[in-house]
Amino acid sequence: MKGVFEIPLTRGVRLTAVRDDRFKTGCLSATLLAPHTKKTASLNAVLPYVLRRGTARCPDSESLAAAMDELYGARIEPAIRKRGEVAALGFCADFPDAAFLPGRPDILSGTACLLGELLLTPATRGGRLRGDYVRSERQNLIDDINAEINDKRAYASLKLVEAMFRGESYGVSKLGTLADAASISPYVLTKYYKELIATAPLELFYCGAEEPERVARVLREALASLPRTGSFPRPATQVRTGFGDVKEKIIRERMDVTQGRLVMGFRLDRDPQEEPRYAALAVFNALFGGSATSRLFLNVRERLALCYYAGSTVDRNKGAMFVSAGIDPDRFQEVHDEILAQLASLANGFIEPWELEAAKRGVISSLLASLDEPMGLEALYLDRAILASRPGPEEFAALCEMVTAEDVADLAAEAKLTHTYFLTAEADGDA
Repeated sequence: MKGVFEIPLTRGVRLTAVRDDRFKTGCLSATLLAPHTKKTASLNAVLPYVLRRGTARCPDSESLAAAMDELYGARIEPAIRKRGEVAALGFCADFPDAAFLPGRPDILSGTACLLGELLLTPATRGGRLRGDYVRSERQNLIDDINAEINDKRAYASLKLVEAMFRGESYGVSKLGTLADAASISPYVLTKYYKELIATAPLELFYCGAEEPERVARVLREALASLPRTGSFPRPATQVRTGFGDVKEKIIRERMDVTQGRLVMGFRLDRDPQEEPRYAALAVFNALFGGSATSRLFLNVRERLALCYYAGSTVDRNKGAMFVSAGIDPDRFQEVHDEILAQLASLANGFIEPWELEAAKRGVISSLLASLDEPMGLEALYLDRAILASRPGPEEFAALCEMVTAEDVADLAAEAKLTHTYFLTAEADGDA
C-alpha cells in the first residue's frame, strides 16, 4: 500500500516512511536536530564528515568503500543543513531497490546497518574520535570558510544576513567562524558528539517499495545501541515581529569586482509559521521575485534592463525576505529604488489575475517536482519534521490555491526593509 507513515521507534526517534514503488533506488536518512548557535555551528558542520571517515568495523575510507560496494554501490554521504535556527546534521543514503536486482538481496538491512555504525560506532583512538580525522576535516572546514569569498553572490548574501541578524543565531553561517573552526579538537568534538547522540531528536526517513513495518524493524535493530537520555527538546527558530517603522541600514564593501552585488533584507511583521500564511508567503515570493514570471524578473531585469539578474527568496521559518541583484556598480540607487517600487505596487494591490495565477502554478509545480524523486521527498519531509505544524504536500497545494491578491498585498505591505548590503567595485585611489 502506498502512503506516508510516521512511526515512533523509541524515545526521541521518529521514522517517516514513504512507500512508493516508482523509483529504482531507495532513500534512507538519519538526521539529528540541534540548535544552530555560534558555539555549535562549526561543530555541527564538521562532525558528520569526521564520522564518515570510518567506523569501528570499517576504520578507513577504503574499507568503507568496500562495504558500500558489497551493497551494490550504495552511497552514504554527510548532510549538514540549516533551517532557520535549527541545525540538521547526519547522513543521507541511496541504494538500489532490491526488486530490480537478481535474487532480491537485502540491501535495505545492509545500508541501515552501515548507517547505524557511522552514527554509533565511529572510528576512535583512546576513547576519542581519531585525531588525524578531526584535524583533517577541521582543515577542510577552515578552507571552506576561507573560500566563501570566492562566490561573490553567496558572499554578499552571507554578509547581509550577518549584519541583519547580528546578535541572533540566524546570523551565524552554517559553517561557523574561522576562530570557532580552528578551536575544534578531538576532545571537544568527542564531548559534543556524545552529548548530541544521547540527547538530540533523531529524524529518520525512508522512501522506497519496502513495507514501513519492515523498515521500522530494520532501523530499530541498526540503532539498538543508541543512547537516549533526557527529554529530547526539539530546537526551534525564534521569530521576531512588530518592527513598525525602521530605518534602513546600508552597508557598502569595496572589492575588485566588475559586477556589483546588491542584497536587500526585509523583515515580516507577523508570525510566518501559521499554515495559511506559510502558503501565502510562497505565492507572494513567486510573484515578487522567485520565478520567471515575477515582477523583479519581468520588470527590473527584462523590461528596464537594470541588472544582470534579480530575484527574491523567503525564509518561511524566520519570517525574512531577501532580494539579490547583479548590477553595474554605478546603478545602485536606480536598482534599489525600482525594487522598492515593485514591492510598493504589490502592497497597493496592483496585481493582475494572470500573474497571481502564474505564481500559484509555479509554487505548486515546484512542489510536485520535489515529489518525483526520493531526495526531494526527503528534504520536504525533513522540513515538515522541523516545524511540526507545517502542512503536508497536498494540503500545502490546496492552501496555495486559496491565496488571494489581498493576501499578497498584505504581505508586501508588512515587509520592512532593514538592511541593504552592496558589494561594489573599488573606487579610483582605493587600496
